[in-house]
Amino acid sequence: MRIRSTAALIAALAVLAPPPAPAVEGKTIVIPPGMDRAYDEFHYAPAVRVGDTVIVSGIPAGPGATYEERVRRLFEHLKATLATAGASLDDVVEITTYHREPSDSAAFRAEFDRFAAIHGATFRGGYPAWTAVGTTALLADGAPVELRALAIVGAGKRVTVQRSAPAP
Repeated sequence: MRIRSTAALIAALAVLAPPPAPAVEGKTIVIPPGMDRAYDEFHYAPAVRVGDTVIVSGIPAGPGATYEERVRRLFEHLKATLATAGASLDDVVEITTYHREPSDSAAFRAEFDRFAAIHGATFRGGYPAWTAVGTTALLADGAPVELRALAIVGAGKRVTVQRSAPAP
């Protein structure tokens, strides 16, 4: 009797188990218009897509006459790179920003506030996870900030914000 119930349990679990994840067939190097030099001369991919995951290499802020113009241009470049990969800003789940100009925590906070205003206008909801890092130099001359991103194609179609219950 025990063998039959074990067999029945195994059969039931097999029916309820999710299908196996599809095998990833490889990676796609994503090169937006005007970015061929990055891949051909500097040997890096502006973005790589593996399955539904899109990894965007560092994008420096600029060009522009002001800090705000340069940061807006950075987000325009991110949007174009994601579109080339079949994703959108809504699909971004994580960003890391590297900030060159601040020399202490107070200056970092002041710049962070300037950047965050543009970030908030770019990501209007379903904000991505974000790590901001201070650094002493960036490869792009004059860039005050560089950003890298991770997107999951389709992630922005349904966003849930899960908050903790308030403490009693």
